[in-house]
Amino acid sequence: MNRRDFLKHTSLGAASLGLMGLSLPAVGRDTKNARLTILHTNDMHSRIEPFPEGSAQWAGMGGMARRASLIEQIRKQEPNVLLLDSGDIWQGTPYFNFFNGELEYKLMSQMAYDAATLGNHDFDNGLEGLKKQLPNAGFPFLIANYDFSQTILAGQFKPYKVFEKAGMRIGVFGIGIEMQGLISDRNIGGTKYLDPVATSQTMVAQLRGAERCDMVICLSHLGYKYESAKIDDLKLAARVSGIDLILGGHTHTFLDKPDVIDGPNGHRTLVNQVGWSGINLGRIDYSFEHGAKRLAVASSAVVPVTTA
Repeated sequence: MNRRDFLKHTSLGAASLGLMGLSLPAVGRDTKNARLTILHTNDMHSRIEPFPEGSAQWAGMGGMARRASLIEQIRKQEPNVLLLDSGDIWQGTPYFNFFNGELEYKLMSQMAYDAATLGNHDFDNGLEGLKKQLPNAGFPFLIANYDFSQTILAGQFKPYKVFEKAGMRIGVFGIGIEMQGLISDRNIGGTKYLDPVATSQTMVAQLRGAERCDMVICLSHLGYKYESAKIDDLKLAARVSGIDLILGGHTHTFLDKPDVIDGPNGHRTLVNQVGWSGINLGRIDYSFEHGAKRLAVASSAVVPVTTA
């Protein structure tokens, strides 16, 4: 099959074959409060198809068509959904080696992702390779602590975006991992890495202040937890006040439920991560009381991407 036919036949138009029989638990609606559903993935690593049957681990799990069907069902049940990704979309299967990231971006666009951030493996084809594939992404990449101003990617990314859902203003920003020692110098060119804590504080001030956001979400590719002093999601939550939710990546951490971290000034931050390779879809449902401007977690779930 040639390249054009392959892309055509792997279109998510066939995704309905995946999970049409899946029954999701209905979440009760409180007429007093608006509802917001956050769906998220991380470290997909070019896993287009499910893990093959007979695999030592994760046999039959994952696959973009199944995820698309699952997301479609949730959107039919919930009117206010944000779909987000925390980086490392590329690298890990022959699909990336053959299509150089084109297929991943096109399929995510068909799933209507709202935003993503960059992981270290998203630089595996260098700045040139990343720039070439960006037109195939029908969603923004948000990254606040990578300065591309002296590279060919100058002006290609925004630090944050504000979404309006359920009468709320939701600010989403991206934070990436330290590049030195992790990404080849030739793959990042003149990209500058900025301190993630200071940058996050600036983002929160902007989103809570001038942007008048009711909720702030960080898409992080720092990693969940390190024993060393290296900055991670838990340290970020403890040091930066005003982030409501950190959706992480990089460490392929499977959490059964979000961690709740007490940060400065008594602000509590949820930290979540759902493994890797599209095995799971993370879901967090919020309720929002408009009169009091009060945000509360209604429920959270790790939804396996499988036909079982």
